[in-house]
Amino acid sequence: MWGWTNLAPWFAQSSPKDPIGEAWLTGDECIAETGPWAGHKLGGIFAEHRDAMLGSATRVEGSPLLVKILFAREKLSVQVHPDDAMAQKYGFPRGKTECWYALAADPGARIACGIKPGVTAEKVRAAIADGSLEQDLVAIPIQPGDMVFVDAGTVHAIWPGSVILETQQNCDITYRMFDYGRPRELHIEKSLEALRLVTRAGKIEPRVLADRTILIDEEYFRVERIAVEHSIAADALRAAGEGTPRLSYLFAGVGSGAITGSFDDVALPAFGIVAIPAHAPGFTVTSNGGLELIRMVAK
Repeated sequence: MWGWTNLAPWFAQSSPKDPIGEAWLTGDECIAETGPWAGHKLGGIFAEHRDAMLGSATRVEGSPLLVKILFAREKLSVQVHPDDAMAQKYGFPRGKTECWYALAADPGARIACGIKPGVTAEKVRAAIADGSLEQDLVAIPIQPGDMVFVDAGTVHAIWPGSVILETQQNCDITYRMFDYGRPRELHIEKSLEALRLVTRAGKIEPRVLADRTILIDEEYFRVERIAVEHSIAADALRAAGEGTPRLSYLFAGVGSGAITGSFDDVALPAFGIVAIPAHAPGFTVTSNGGLELIRMVAK
């Protein structure tokens, strides 16, 4: 209900009656478009080819990262996600720590990330009841290129005017605290159980290296921005000291390109994403002009 009716220029989809809020790029139900497993669901590919996809270094089973794009036309609900321990308490394999990279943002766009200092859990409960919870949230202005860390337990909300590339643990547990009176279920007790009054959430300063910019490097993922002027080989995509090969994703944040190697060429259109298995053969990414990759590495 808070999404867009037309995803242009990002994607071709439109839905005048039922707005689209999220485009899931690596969900378990997503279908591989190219490669030897074209037509197969991503979740099944990870289940059948775990070692090839993840390698030996990644701790989790199944697809570890969910990557999606959020289109915020109106305010999203105020919500919180559980950590691994709470998620497993209720029978889920993992919690949900995430990060947001602003692909686009209108002037004045903001997000909410965390509870203001001094606000207690009892005050949060009362603010949910009287509708004043927004006043207790930390508001952060956001511009294109900003990265925001949202660790599990952080109360957060995305407000209108931005397009967000979200990288998260592959978990879809969301506890809604407050939804501006919209007729959707709230999960007040679970959200208060998941709540952490103090977290590490907030804007992350980029770390600029000679060959890439590290946007965030956390427990579950690392996200990098890499400009490709002409072409770049697979070995050069891996950061210095990266160690044992891991699953990564390449997202075309700006421009487009192609991936070539000992396989059929793979197109990387604007805002397209390619899964690079831990044990992928050698390849080269070639820019069609102005290609800027967002590389997500699973840990």
